[in-house]
Amino acid sequence: MTEPKIIYEDENVTVINKPAGMRVHEDGFGTGATVVDWLLDYCPTVAGVGEVMTLTNGKEIVRPGIVHRLDRDTSGVMIVAKNQETFYQLKQQFQARKTRKIYHAILSGSLKTAPGQEVIIDLPIGRSRRDPRRRVASAKAVGLLRPALTVFRLRENICGRFAYVEAEPKTGRTHQLRAHFKAYQHPIIGDRLYNPSDDSGEVIARQALHAYQLTIALPPVGEGEVGLTKTFTAPLPDDFALALEKLKSAC
Repeated sequence: MTEPKIIYEDENVTVINKPAGMRVHEDGFGTGATVVDWLLDYCPTVAGVGEVMTLTNGKEIVRPGIVHRLDRDTSGVMIVAKNQETFYQLKQQFQARKTRKIYHAILSGSLKTAPGQEVIIDLPIGRSRRDPRRRVASAKAVGLLRPALTVFRLRENICGRFAYVEAEPKTGRTHQLRAHFKAYQHPIIGDRLYNPSDDSGEVIARQALHAYQLTIALPPVGEGEVGLTKTFTAPLPDDFALALEKLKSAC
């Protein structure tokens, strides 16, 4: 398993590029190493940072340093808190929607919008009746539907069959982009859970979704210093870039 790569680090935070295939923490479904495992080995002092989380099966787990998460097969930028004060500061920013997150994705089907034109998906999201792992953006969901808003822009259509997009989730619902693009009838390629009839020819072995950029205000480093808002970028991973190349070469 490829380990996370460090993008930035100071006394309060570590910013990483999470590889696809690695869970952030125990989730009750998968097995194998997690970001939490790596983090505790790399920086043992984060062991007491964070809050207890209750999984869907009722089990309580500790997620040291984890302020937000990415799905197992989503790669890209994550920020981790190294002390409790920073944890609360970062958590408040995510909850108040003061961060900016940019994702890159490859969708099934070409789009009719012009490149760069903003498209808004404003659909509430809830849990699927048929599969507890899935989220759905429809009234068929089980329990409470939570507001969810996504803005995306077309980067380019590929061969009239696929679309390379840049997406900005304004809310932070579980599987938000995956569920929203499914509801928009342009699911993400490689996504076995939301796009089982994917016709991309298996050009990528996981969902083509990458957390490309995160903008967030950092706590000050050192006494008398002022915190700064920074933007962190994770370049496209090789498998994502290769998928784009394969799709374009098939035109």
